Amino acid sequence: MAAPLKLISHKLCPYVQRAVIALSEKGVAFERTDIDLASKPDWFLAISPLGKTPVLQVGETAIFESAVILEYLEETQPKPLHPADALARAEHRGWIEFGSAVLNDIAGFYAAPDEAAFNAKASQLEQRFARLETRVAATPWFDGESFSLVDAVFGPVFRYFDVFDEIADFGILAEKPKLARWRKALAARPSVRAAVSADYPALLRTAFVAVGPAGAGGGVIRPRVPGATQREALLRRTGTHAWKRAP
Repeated sequence: MAAPLKLISHKLCPYVQRAVIALSEKGVAFERTDIDLASKPDWFLAISPLGKTPVLQVGETAIFESAVILEYLEETQPKPLHPADALARAEHRGWIEFGSAVLNDIAGFYAAPDEAAFNAKASQLEQRFARLETRVAATPWFDGESFSLVDAVFGPVFRYFDVFDEIADFGILAEKPKLARWRKALAARPSVRAAVSADYPALLRTAFVAVGPAGAGGGVIRPRVPGATQREALLRRTGTHAWKRAP
């Protein structure tokens, strides 16, 4: 009998979403347990050497790091999401790493300490997506008609922009028609939609407020404000002291 799978999760973690999407695409049963990363339980720290989610428990063995989890699932579960060709697999692994770099840039974007850093991160993100536009097939998936792990990685990436788009047009995804088609297809994919709870957008906005600029204690995500700079539009959410203290 196969060992039961238990995924240790955080509701907002995009790396968890990768694993959930892959498990769903493969039709694999698993138990999902959400934890609070601001107050990590001792049992979690005992199985997660880096103190990060996701962790996949396979029976008594814990596997950590999302890329490792995805590869384990490819090796042990049906319905492969990697291409059969070795060279194509290697290329896809590279674009998965590219997706991780994009996530790091997104974190720097919404937590930028000042206008200059904000603009620099926005520009860097635009360049990342411009490069991706030259490679993606978007017919409808990353590399054509077969949904892959690269698709599983970028579904959570584009989900951030569903919230950003409520604030302002930052121009990061503008004039990238293939990315627009791909993003739309991913948003409609059942496995991508089901990777987060219905309250994900609200939780994400709350998390942005908690992060705030340079540790100010809040201030990210508010609807468009006439006359505000792009960073101000992103920072100004609740009218709290964090907004007043932000540079």
